Amino acid sequence: MARNKDRGTPEVSSGSMADIAFLLLIFFLVTTTIANDKGILMQLPPPPEPDQPIVEFQERNIFKILANSNDDLLVENEVYLKPMSELKEEIKAFILNFGNPDAEGVDTYNSLPSQMKARAKQSPESSDHPGKAVVSFKANRGTSYELYIDVLDAAQAAYNEIYAERVGITAQEYLELDKSRDVEKRMYEQGKLGIPKAISIAEPDK
Repeated sequence: MARNKDRGTPEVSSGSMADIAFLLLIFFLVTTTIANDKGILMQLPPPPEPDQPIVEFQERNIFKILANSNDDLLVENEVYLKPMSELKEEIKAFILNFGNPDAEGVDTYNSLPSQMKARAKQSPESSDHPGKAVVSFKANRGTSYELYIDVLDAAQAAYNEIYAERVGITAQEYLELDKSRDVEKRMYEQGKLGIPKAISIAEPDK
C-alpha cells in the first residue's frame, strides 16, 4: 500500500501543558513561605508643634547609656560590665527614685503599693520623680544590633515591670491585657498613670 507522502508533521497539543504549568504556579504560590523581616516595635512620638517651647531637663533626670563601636557600654559615665538584668534593675531604681517630687510626683508616689514605696531611694542626685525621668540611649554606627536591642529590651522591660507590679500582676500578664475590655483597660492605664515611658534614642555617632 502506498503511503501518503503529503501527510503533515504530527503536533503535540500544548493546551494541557499550559494547564499543568498554571496549576503548578498556583501550588507554589500557596505553599511557599515568604520571609518576613521584623524590626523593633516602637511607637514614635508625634511631630512637635511649631510654637512648642524647648523643654530643658536637669542632668539628674537623665539616665545616660552610651555604646561605642566595640560594644562597650558607658552607664552614667562609667564603664558597665554587668549583665542586662542588672541594667534593668538600675533603670527601675532611677525611675522610682523620687528625689525631689512636685505635686504630681507626690500623687504618683502615694498611689504606689507599699513595697514599691519602700524601694524609693530619694537620692537628690537621681531623678526627681517618674514624670521627669528620661532614659537616654546613644549608640555608635558600629554598635552591634545585638547590643542595641539588648539595651532597648532592658529599658522597655524596666518600665513594663514597674507598670505590672503597680497593679499586682506579672509583666507578661500586663502586656497581654485586653484593652478592648473595660476592666483590663483601666488596669493597663492605672499601671502607667504618672509614669510615662520616656526612652530617648539619640542619633548614632558616625
